[in-house]
Amino acid sequence: MTENQRIHPVVDMEAPPPTRTTRPSVPGGSLKSEKGDPARLQQPTVNQPFRRTVPVMYSRPPTKKRSCICKCICWTISLIILLLIIIAAIAGILYLVFKPKIPQYSVDNLRISDLRLNFDMSLYAKFNVRITAVNPNKKIGIYYEKGSHLSVWYKNTQLCKGSLPKFYQGHQNRTVLDVALTGQSQYGNTLMSAIQEAAQTGRIPLDLKIQVPVSVKLGKLKLRKVKILGDCLLIVDSLSTNSLVRIKSSTCKFGLKL
Repeated sequence: MTENQRIHPVVDMEAPPPTRTTRPSVPGGSLKSEKGDPARLQQPTVNQPFRRTVPVMYSRPPTKKRSCICKCICWTISLIILLLIIIAAIAGILYLVFKPKIPQYSVDNLRISDLRLNFDMSLYAKFNVRITAVNPNKKIGIYYEKGSHLSVWYKNTQLCKGSLPKFYQGHQNRTVLDVALTGQSQYGNTLMSAIQEAAQTGRIPLDLKIQVPVSVKLGKLKLRKVKILGDCLLIVDSLSTNSLVRIKSSTCKFGLKL
């Protein structure tokens, strides 16, 4: 066999033709992933504005239990408003029918039964006060209950105290009450000196404070207790014992406390 002789491969005519492995084409502008799948890169379109997507939150429809609670609250509020309207209407009708007025009080006279210094330098005082109580109402009666409190003060010091008796005052009634007030104050020497100094001017200021619990009677109906609060500023000429004291001026203010 010579050098120029070539050996040609033997071709099997009955064998199937060899298959050609083709590589899938990747479109332009895309990358191939590690697993062989192309991952496309989206390029922004020219002259197209950037849009930001906002997540949409969907609220849940109200449940049946929540709607029942809302209905109960609405009914409760409506009933309360209705009751307030009814009470206001009843109070307005009662006011128009009975036309209530606050009782009036006045201090008629004052007598000093005792005013002296004790051995412990405290000041003992005993006053007798005559008070006139007037009920100006035509259809309202007043029950004066227990627990009333009357007191006489000189500036910021309480001299004596007492209480009103328990009684009933009818319509448009005028009642005169004699009340005894007694008390004992500390620092009597200083207090007596101040009173004597004021007596030289002929003007001694005294403050009569009144707190009286009463019950109002409308026809045959007796209502709850209220308190009558009063404050009477008296100017007297002296505090001489065993004699009537002349009241130069008297200014009283009264109100109700529920």
